[in-house]
Amino acid sequence: MVTFSTVFAQESEAAANKIIVMEKSALARWCNGDPSGFLEISADDVVYFDPFLEKRLDGHEELTKLYESLRGKIFTDQYEMVNPKVQLSKEMAVLTFNFNSRVNDIEYKWNCTEVYRLEADGNWKIIQTHWSITKPELK
Repeated sequence: MVTFSTVFAQESEAAANKIIVMEKSALARWCNGDPSGFLEISADDVVYFDPFLEKRLDGHEELTKLYESLRGKIFTDQYEMVNPKVQLSKEMAVLTFNFNSRVNDIEYKWNCTEVYRLEADGNWKIIQTHWSITKPELK
């Protein structure tokens, strides 16, 4: 017997997998100097936090300006999305993961939270991004 909870669990698992695949694809492009993957999956009203910025960026236009200033400048020798977890409700999903990368034998470790919204066209889009450094050095 198929129950509502069984169907919801199957749909949730499929949505979670889709979101992780989208994020991994965008990360692969990012790590090769191309920020377009994230721009393509960000909503018009996206907000963005980054430890190297003094304030939150509001909207796709501001995010595009930042990312275009970084185009072709970010490359990694190796990277990995660690322990991704998607928490879902009907039209919202929160993806959290650690991101480890290596550039010229220097390892970088990050925390990331992405909030996705299911849009009217059936596509998931990022509406909030928050990056932070894992165990930042205290000065």
